[in-house]
Amino acid sequence: MAMRAAIRACVSSNSSGFLSRHLHASSGDSKKIVGVFYKANEYATKNPNFLGCVENALGIRSWLESQGHHYIVTDDKEGPDCELEKHIPDLHVLISTPFHPAYVTAERIKKAKNLQLLLTAGIGSDHIDLQAAAAAGLTVAEVTGSNVVSVAEDELMRILILMRNFVPGYNQVVNGEWNVAGIAYRAYDLEGKTVGTVGAGRIGKLLLQRLKPFGCNLLYHDRLQMGPEMEKETGAKYVESLGEMLPKCDVVVVNTPLTEKTRGMFNRELIGKMKKGVLIVNNARGAIMDRQAVVEAVESGHIGGYSGDVWDPQPAPKDHPWRYMPNQAMTPHISGTTIDAQLRYAAGTKDMLEKYFKGEDFPAQNYIVKDGELAPQYR
Repeated sequence: MAMRAAIRACVSSNSSGFLSRHLHASSGDSKKIVGVFYKANEYATKNPNFLGCVENALGIRSWLESQGHHYIVTDDKEGPDCELEKHIPDLHVLISTPFHPAYVTAERIKKAKNLQLLLTAGIGSDHIDLQAAAAAGLTVAEVTGSNVVSVAEDELMRILILMRNFVPGYNQVVNGEWNVAGIAYRAYDLEGKTVGTVGAGRIGKLLLQRLKPFGCNLLYHDRLQMGPEMEKETGAKYVESLGEMLPKCDVVVVNTPLTEKTRGMFNRELIGKMKKGVLIVNNARGAIMDRQAVVEAVESGHIGGYSGDVWDPQPAPKDHPWRYMPNQAMTPHISGTTIDAQLRYAAGTKDMLEKYFKGEDFPAQNYIVKDGELAPQYR
């Protein structure tokens, strides 16, 4: 099995013009696997299914160590003296999450001579320099579908929070105040509003399905149009031009991956095309937005409210301006790390590690980089 895998790797390398690292483990090989997760501290023992933290390490430590593998887990991922950096030269597999991402730069990839596999426990692998990973012959994979329901539900919640001006009302209660007018003057019904999603992949479709009963006018922009049956099921209309869709929307939801094309896409010019008072929900990636353009538009009232759980970088520094802008309902990156999602992405990560050890392929939809090629959504 190992010899056949090595031959396949050589053939692939020679035919595609890049040096492919031998992905699959030989039988009996001991591998060094590093996981980078957020710390749970006192919360780690409060729920037996809280797997996505340093302390519980996706629930796979005993399994890995019983097979003779070395499993290092840390939350220390930044700077030349961090714990992750110490293990870069000799690790074989790096597991990270979008919620506390280990930024895998071209420089780190160059140092990682033994690295074969980069796994994302969750969805979204933009914390990795994918071009550098492809050039180095690495495999990048994620647990596709593991938290799409979690994120779509969270987006719906954020739409309602902004639409109903919920946060100021909550703050009044906490602060011992009572001022109905201070909330009601900018609280609206969702029914009858136009909601557009920029991106209609797995999460975007689920959001549209959940919005349909609210009686909204639903629009979507994507590189691919849905089939007629899915359009009928969601009640959403396709708009080929983003510039045509945005001015129509009372609410804009960002559901597109972060790529070089989408980085900084929502700049002053694009935001300026939107309705005055538009509400924006972004659970995709913080870097899709021009940080300062968002702040200026919220402060001027052109953006009526902004909510999301994604920042650039993550964790967000204490002086990040989105923390302090008005009419925001921001949180740390939490939408895709519910307990239900953790169980799914922990199981999916274990499944891919099992396949890696056996020399088997992953589910096709899980690959982000394979044989030097990027998945279509990242090209």
